[in-house]
Amino acid sequence: MGKKDWSWTILGLLVLGIRWIASDHPEATDEIYSRKFFPVIRNVIDMTLGNLPFPSVYIFILSVLLLLGLFIRRFLKKHGWKPKLFFTLRSLLNAAGALVFFFLVLWGFNYQRTPIFQQLSLTPVALNLEQVESEILITQRLLVQSRSLISQDTSAIVGIISYQDLERVVRSNMGENLDMLGLNFTGKPRTKQFPPPGFMRRMGILGIYFPYTGESYIDPSLHPLEQPFTVAHEMAHSYGVTDEGEANFIAWVICSNSEDPLLRYSAHLRLLLYQIRDYYRMDPDRYKIWLKTLEPGVLNDIRSIQEESEKYQAFSIELSRKTNDLFLKTQGVKAGINSYQQLPKLAYAWRQRMGGH
Repeated sequence: MGKKDWSWTILGLLVLGIRWIASDHPEATDEIYSRKFFPVIRNVIDMTLGNLPFPSVYIFILSVLLLLGLFIRRFLKKHGWKPKLFFTLRSLLNAAGALVFFFLVLWGFNYQRTPIFQQLSLTPVALNLEQVESEILITQRLLVQSRSLISQDTSAIVGIISYQDLERVVRSNMGENLDMLGLNFTGKPRTKQFPPPGFMRRMGILGIYFPYTGESYIDPSLHPLEQPFTVAHEMAHSYGVTDEGEANFIAWVICSNSEDPLLRYSAHLRLLLYQIRDYYRMDPDRYKIWLKTLEPGVLNDIRSIQEESEKYQAFSIELSRKTNDLFLKTQGVKAGINSYQQLPKLAYAWRQRMGGH
């Protein structure tokens, strides 16, 4: 680049302009970006960075450090505060422009696509108390069925399959069952563990999709019963699903329809945890009565998950929530972090569509 090169700043502003136009034309965004351009990106990444045996985010971090070192070197060669100030300002704007450009081109334009639940003709609505109770009973029955195929013991399930095998099974199920949703996703995305254990939890997250490398990552400290659903959730993001509630929904549909009882159990367990939050909020007394009917094995599993989570307290839950909420809303997700709570509504709508089972 030349001494007065503002290329990345200009490109950043350009894609922001395209994003503004795309937000008013979701169907065109679907057709041009999500269904044609993004699948190419998805497959190229899967055939390259996806084959690395370590998280490719390390390459990104190394690149940032090298660029920072290059900036410092050039900064020190400047003489006088004005050239240094101008150089710093230009470098910061170019860096911001590059980050915005690659974020939107590599993944971010998917925020402007038609919502998945609209593509599936689902209409999620708030459930009344009777509907919540009915849904919980369905989930509870499916939980018991799935768990009985994993273990006949009522003690907590703490390990079944290695992570490498789990990732492969989840990815296989994603590829095989996406047709059920009528979605044209392609690729074989990776969801890798990101050490050290507990680091992501302390940042207030269980997993994350990183657009700059096209990979998603989960915390290695996640309970074995949380991992299948979380991996599927992050893989949904890898396919271009941006809304957290929709990623939860896709993960639930894929895992709950799997032939693998572990995937089914993980999906039903996550749905139940969302459902009982609503139940407790709507009627604490009836919730307490229902809790006594929960099977000992399922209850022990939930307690085991809670105990594992309590080992890694977030540095600031409120800061993490507000940061995530702000990011989602600036990308057009109006519900912000509340989008995570949409799973019971979407699951109910899906069950009604599939015959109420």
